[in-house]
Amino acid sequence: MATHFESALRTQLVTRRSKLEEALEASPNRSYLTSLLQEVDSALSRMDDGSFGLCEVCHEPIESSRLEADPLVRFCIDHLTVPQQRALEEDLRLAARIQSALLPKAGVLPGGWRTAFHYEPAGPVSGDYCDLIPAEDGSLFFMVGDVSGKGVAASMLMAHLHAMLRALTGIGLPLAQIVERASRVFCESTLANQYATLVCGRAEKNGYVEICNAGHPAPLLRQGANVTSISSTGLPLGLFCSEEFSVDRVRLNTGDRLILFTDGLSEAQNPEEEEFGVEQIAEFVRAQCSLPAPEFVNSCVSKVAGFRSGLPPRDDVTLMVIERM
Repeated sequence: MATHFESALRTQLVTRRSKLEEALEASPNRSYLTSLLQEVDSALSRMDDGSFGLCEVCHEPIESSRLEADPLVRFCIDHLTVPQQRALEEDLRLAARIQSALLPKAGVLPGGWRTAFHYEPAGPVSGDYCDLIPAEDGSLFFMVGDVSGKGVAASMLMAHLHAMLRALTGIGLPLAQIVERASRVFCESTLANQYATLVCGRAEKNGYVEICNAGHPAPLLRQGANVTSISSTGLPLGLFCSEEFSVDRVRLNTGDRLILFTDGLSEAQNPEEEEFGVEQIAEFVRAQCSLPAPEFVNSCVSKVAGFRSGLPPRDDVTLMVIERM
């Protein structure tokens, strides 16, 4: 019986086959289209006989992230040819450079806000999303999110989400509608098993901040000695094409901060497989509230790294601070 993952890939392959047939009707002499059609038919045949997703050399499962990115692959990484391995390594290096170029500029931004962030992929590329977008009216959009899955496939979805929200924040929609439209487009343009958690906010010049949390770990709000959380008010993006989202509104005074993070930070594990946890992050926020935002971010990341005791991160890690100046 086909898995949900395989069924979604089959739908994708059937769609690709239809498009290839249309292209061949228009240009019957383009041999590479015929070759691609044969590869799609071969993949569909492997789904029928139960061999899809198994390496043709060792018969072990092919990495799911590679199948998500390209359902036509037939070999696991260990059995790629040397030229194929070099091409994959170069593709990953280029993808990492592109992803790095998508990261925003931190520092003092319009409207009286100071920002700082840390963005750390667990591998060559990340499925975490991090952005800061100054608006024409002087407000500041900020986003932290986490796409389902890992590796190249997740990084492609992250870039997709980045482009969508960059476009939607520029047309003057209310925050809830921005997130609702992003969720609808994400749902309609991704596989059925793909979704993204997201905190999307708008910081205004008067100190008020709107926050829409779509299934993401709750941001922390530090006001004086008090640290509170802003819980999720909606499901992750892309689970349903007609989701609705609500918005929280808070006021930040000078020195107040919002701390946003992905679960790669809160779920970091030590050698005993204990998690760092949200409460330890909150305690760190209380104890280190006097540190400037960039130093706070660096210190928090160092504390979590110390907690891991030399273990590499199991998941992508993103931490962002928004401070009222």
